[in-house]
Amino acid sequence: MKIQVSELEHGIRLIVLNGKLDSGGVYAVEMDFLHHCAGERRNILVDMSNVSYVSSIGVPMLVNAARIVTGKGAKMALLNPQKNVMDVLEMVGVTGIIPVYFDLTAARRAF
Repeated sequence: MKIQVSELEHGIRLIVLNGKLDSGGVYAVEMDFLHHCAGERRNILVDMSNVSYVSSIGVPMLVNAARIVTGKGAKMALLNPQKNVMDVLEMVGVTGIIPVYFDLTAARRAF
């Protein structure tokens, strides 16, 4: 699992995840991921288009990050999860907590 972070306009931080959100992937990026979510008040957009798998250990990382972000009065959203990843996110109820977008323009407007 790899992570890339960039800043978009209007205070949006884009976090791109690449790889599998399994135990090894979460171990590799969780501290860095949460650090980028817990800093100054910023809206967070997590690009999941290159995440090929999410396990039960990957879900709490996303939910905890969303709680941190919304606790600061900001928003978090997921962008472009693959179908198998989206199926898992829907099945465990993440989509009821974190909005999901399949279009970057729509995601930016949501903030």
